[in-house]
Amino acid sequence: MKRLLPFAIAGAFGYAVDASVLSFCIGWLGPIGGRALSFACAVLMTWLINRNFAFADRAAAEGKHYEFLRYLLAMIPGGAINWMTYGLAMALLPSGGWKPALAVGIGSLAGMLTNLTAAHTLVFRAHKQG
Repeated sequence: MKRLLPFAIAGAFGYAVDASVLSFCIGWLGPIGGRALSFACAVLMTWLINRNFAFADRAAAEGKHYEFLRYLLAMIPGGAINWMTYGLAMALLPSGGWKPALAVGIGSLAGMLTNLTAAHTLVFRAHKQG
């Protein structure tokens, strides 16, 4: 439970990156290609924040590349929930300039618990003492 608030704050920053990158590139990459790029940027941002705050006591001192790869892979199930919810929201929400950003937010909330569980159990594992 102590990790929930810092994880949610990291998610808020990730959302801001996700929605901003999507808004910037949706015109030339479309809603799917734009979301792929924006999601990748958000994953990088949330990993950086989570490893330094929410899971600082469990972050890898060495092997950060592997930790990031584990993080990226561990975010796939939550990302799938996020993307399905995003697609559903894009299909059901009324038109408007705010629609992509709102759909990203709805998707992010839908995948958050799955991502927190995956980060805690698969990525930022407790280090064994000597």
